[in-house]
Formats: sequence, structure tokens, C-alpha cells
Amino acid sequence: MRRLSDVRCPALPTGFIASLYRHVLPLARAELAQWRRRAETIPHPGLRRHALASLADKRFHADGGCVFAAAHPRAPALVRLIVALQTISDYLDNLCDRDGSTDLDHFRALHAAMQDAVRPGVRPRPYYRLRGGLEDGGYLADLVRTCQETVAALPGYRDVFPYLSWFIDRYCELQVYKHGPAAERAERLARWASAYRAAFPDVSWWEFAAATGSTLGMFALFRSAAGGGRVPPETLCRAYFPSICGLHILLDYWIDLEEDLREGDFNFVRAYPSPEEAHARLCWFARQSRRQARGLSADGRIHEYVVQGLLCMYLSDAKARQQGAVRPARRLVWAGGPTAWLFYAACKLYRAVR
Repeated sequence: MRRLSDVRCPALPTGFIASLYRHVLPLARAELAQWRRRAETIPHPGLRRHALASLADKRFHADGGCVFAAAHPRAPALVRLIVALQTISDYLDNLCDRDGSTDLDHFRALHAAMQDAVRPGVRPRPYYRLRGGLEDGGYLADLVRTCQETVAALPGYRDVFPYLSWFIDRYCELQVYKHGPAAERAERLARWASAYRAAFPDVSWWEFAAATGSTLGMFALFRSAAGGGRVPPETLCRAYFPSICGLHILLDYWIDLEEDLREGDFNFVRAYPSPEEAHARLCWFARQSRRQARGLSADGRIHEYVVQGLLCMYLSDAKARQQGAVRPARRLVWAGGPTAWLFYAACKLYRAVR
């Protein structure tokens, strides 16, 4: 095993993809299978249904997050942590979207699980207490404890924790306001985001809010805490937020435009005055993300590959081809050159074999 001080992302995209497919994705598959078996034991049928649906329908979120473990000696620990935290995120998102509640206090109680997950030694709370104490057989508490035990073993965790907690707290605030009463969502989100306007003057309130919904900044900090990263946590945060995190979530909402309209779900892309401005801003986020990622070259090319992977994963989705308003965004992949084309092909292969 290489010394952690020598850990760098493979310089060639082919080496990165090989590491991802040969080592990382099998680890992620095994972790997800374990949580699927655990979810099948949840006694409450509604909670069991939401847990299994989140693992089935949003699996690519965990797989995508695990790219940070590629070519890292602590890949098993990173994969375990990323899969567990992303599973909490996706499960809670399903609960908030589909359980019929618009109670902000209930959403806060649920998302305390995300905050507890990154605080080793904190005892899991009764997260369902405001919904009659629903029984999940300890599923959510087990996910929380898995995260706690794994982060506690990361050698640089103390250094990244203040930055990680900022990401987690903003993420939880977003989930509370985004899932509140439909008539109040935009106003609540805009009022909340306005407190950060001075710190992030280049983005609108909905772009700031969207960026807080990304887990990528958290995963980049996990990789740094695992050892071998040469970029200070503060620099990582400035690069990922709001540019790379914003690109991530805007792409996610971009391809879900028609689906969210059918389901009546809030969509940040619809906050733009016109489709043309939405497309222009997506291109701006893509340019900014590529520039920020290149500035993190001390870690090798991992952050550049994350940005390329984001564009290729979302824009290779069938939904990107089927929506007239979304199709033009696929040009962002071709603008990335041969590396992006290779990643696009890898994403198509992933969708075919997963």
C-alpha cells in the first residue's frame, strides 16, 4: 500500500475509470445490498416501502458519491461512510416527499439524523417522534451509528469537521423549508437564503438553496479526512460551494423538470425567469466548476473528474434526451473534450449494467 502522503488520483481518465469499476463500485454494491437486507426487516410497511424505494430508485447517488474513494487506500471506509450518509439523505427525502406531512418540526426531527451522523458519540434520537413514534426497527439509528463509527476512525476528521457541519446544517435547513407547505416554499427559501447573500453574491437565492442540497462537498471533505489530500479543507469548501454543488443539484432538477411538474414537486430550475436564462446559468455553473476543480490540482485530477462525471451522468440519462428543454444542455458534455466523451461512454455503460 502506498503511503497516504502519496495518494493522488490517477492522471489518466482510463486509470480512474478502471479503479472505479474494478474496486469502488463492487464495494458500493455490497454496502447497498447490506442496507437493502436491513431495510427489508423494517416492521412499519410505509417506512419499509420508502426505505426500499430510496435504495432502488436513487442508488446512483451513492454510486456517484463513491467516486471520491477511487484509488484511495482507505476506499472501503470511504465507501461505507458515503453509502451510509447518502442512504440517510435519500431515505429522508423520500419520507418528506411522500408521507403527506408538511410539518416543519417533523422535518427538523427527521433530519437531526444527518447532523447526528457526523458527530461521533452522540446518541441517536427518536427521529420519528412527531409522527407518532413510527417504528423502523432501528434502521435509521443503525445508519447514523455506521457513519459515526466510520468518521471517528478518519485521521483528519477533526480538521474537516467545522466545514462539514456547515454543509450538513445548511442541507438540513434546505430540506425543512423545501418540504413545507407548497404555497410558502419559495418565500421561506428566499428569506432563508437572503441571510447568506453577502457571502455568495454571484448566485440567486434559488441557486444558493440548490447548492446546499448537494452532498458532494461533504464527500470531498471525507476524502480529505481519510488522509492523503493536499488541499486545505477551507479551499475545498470554496471550490465546491456554490459552484460544483450548485452544478450538481441544478443538473438533477434540470432533468426532472417534467416529472416534478407532474408530481407537483418544487423544482429550482423553474425559478428562472425563462428557459434561456436557466440554460445560460447552467453553462455558467459548468464553467465555474471546471475552473474551480482545476484549482485543486494538488489532489491530482479527482475534482476535475467529479465535475466531468456530474455532467456525463445526468446528461446521459434518458430523461435528458426526452425533454426538448433539456436536450441543448447535452452540448456541455461535448465541450469537455475527449475526457468528457470517455466519461459519457462510461456512464452509458454503467446505466446498461447496473
